[in-house]
Amino acid sequence: MVMISGPMATKSTDATAVERLGDGLAGVVERFMPSPFLFAIILTYVAYVAAIVVEGTGVFETVGFWYDGFWLFLTFAMQMVLILMTGFVVAYHPRVNGALRSLTRLPSDGKQAVVLVGFVAMALAWVHWGFSLIIGAIFAREMGKTAHENGIDVHYPILCVAGYMGLGLTWHWGLSGSAPLLIATPGNEFIELGVLDGVVPTSATVFSAYGLALTALSILFASLMLYLLAPTGDRAQGITEYVAEERLFDSAEADGGIDDPRAEPSGSPTPAERIDNSRLLGGLIALTGVAYVGYLFATQGLDALTLNVVNFGFLFVGLLVYTRPALYREKFGEAAEAAAGIILLFPFFAGIQGIMNFSGLSETIAEGLFAVSTPETFPVIAWITASIVNLFVPSGGGEWIVLGPSVLEAAGNLGVPAGQATMAYAVGDAHTNLLNPFWALPLLAITGIKAREMFGYAIAMLLLLTPFLAVVLYALPY
Repeated sequence: MVMISGPMATKSTDATAVERLGDGLAGVVERFMPSPFLFAIILTYVAYVAAIVVEGTGVFETVGFWYDGFWLFLTFAMQMVLILMTGFVVAYHPRVNGALRSLTRLPSDGKQAVVLVGFVAMALAWVHWGFSLIIGAIFAREMGKTAHENGIDVHYPILCVAGYMGLGLTWHWGLSGSAPLLIATPGNEFIELGVLDGVVPTSATVFSAYGLALTALSILFASLMLYLLAPTGDRAQGITEYVAEERLFDSAEADGGIDDPRAEPSGSPTPAERIDNSRLLGGLIALTGVAYVGYLFATQGLDALTLNVVNFGFLFVGLLVYTRPALYREKFGEAAEAAAGIILLFPFFAGIQGIMNFSGLSETIAEGLFAVSTPETFPVIAWITASIVNLFVPSGGGEWIVLGPSVLEAAGNLGVPAGQATMAYAVGDAHTNLLNPFWALPLLAITGIKAREMFGYAIAMLLLLTPFLAVVLYALPY
C-alpha cells in the first residue's frame, strides 16, 4: 500500500525558517487544494461573479461571454498542444532518458538533487517549455528512484516542484515564449490593431541583454531558494511514500514504456509495413523540415523565431531522431495521453478568458494598475498585472492577446520599449504558474504525485521569488 503523507510529522529542531515555510504551506495546501479541474471550475465562478459585480454585466449575458470564450483560441490551443507533444516525444526518446538517468547519479545529498533537477528544468524551459515540462517530470521521477536505491534522503514533493520550475519561472522568456514570439510574427494582431508599427524582433526580447540577464539571475536565485527549501534527514519523505514501489521498478515501467527506436519490426514485414517503417521516407522529410528551419535562420537570423517555426522545427527534429514514421506516430499517441488534461482544461480557461475579455474585466484590471505606473515602475506593474490575470487564464499567448494591447499602449505612452514591457509581462505570466496547477497536469501524470501534495512547496517558491523579481524588474536596465 502507498502511504500518502501529509505535512511532515517528524520535525527536527534544526529546520531553517525557509524549510518551516515550505512545511507549513504544504500542510495547508494538502488539506484544502482542489483538483486542477475543480480549480478551473471554481475560478469560472469567481470570474463570473466579478464580471457582474465590477463591470455590471447581465447574468445571462455573462454566460454568453463564457460560451463564446470557449472557442476563441482553438488555433492557439493546437499550437500549445503541439509544443507539449513534440517536447514529450523528444524527451521520451531512450537516449534522452538514458542521459537523465546518468545525471541522477551526480548528487550526493537531497538538496543537491533538488537543485540539479530545478536547474535543468529552468534551463531547458528557455529552449522549449514543453520539452522542459516533460524532461523535468521524468528527471524528478528518475532522481527520486535513484535516491531511493542509494539511500539518499530527498523530499519527493519538492523534487517534483523543481521539475516544474521551468514553467514557473523561465519558459516565457525563451525560444518558445508566446508573448515575444507573437509580437515577432509578421502581421500579428497588435500590428493589425495599430498598437505596434511593425514586428518587435526577438533580438529586442528573448535575445536582448535584458532578457538574458533576467533569465540568468532568476535561475541562480531560484536554485538557491530550492536548496534552502528542501528538507533533509528525517524531514524528507522519499518517492515510495507517494508512488507504489512495484510501479517504480517494474522492468517495463523503467523504460517509460518506450521501445528501442533502433529495433526493427519482428517477423517478415509486409510491403505496407516496410513503407510505414521506412527510415528513408521518414528521414528524408525530417531532414527537409530541419533544413528549412535552418534556412529561415540563415536568411533572417534570430528574428525568424516564431511560434510556428518552433513547432515546425521540433516536429521534424522528433521525426529525425525516431526516423521510422510508424514509430513516431506511436509515440505521438503516447504524448496525447500526457496532453489530455490540458485539452480538457484549455476550453474552460478559455471560457474564463471570454468572461474577462468581453466583460471588460481584464482591461479594467490592467488600466487600473497602469494608471499608477511610471516609466521606472512600469516593468513591476506589468509583472503584477500578468500575475493576477494568469491565475484565471494560464495561457500565456491567449492572455497576451487580450492584455497585450493595454500593456503595449501604456508602455508606449510612458516611453518604455515594447521589448522590455513584453518581457516584464512574461515574468508575471510564468510566475503564478506556481499557484495554478493547470500546466502541471503532465508532470502529475508522470511523477505519480497529486497536485495538493506538491503545490505547498510551489507556493513557497512563488513567495520566495516575489521580492527578488520586484527588485530585479525595477533595477535591471534595458
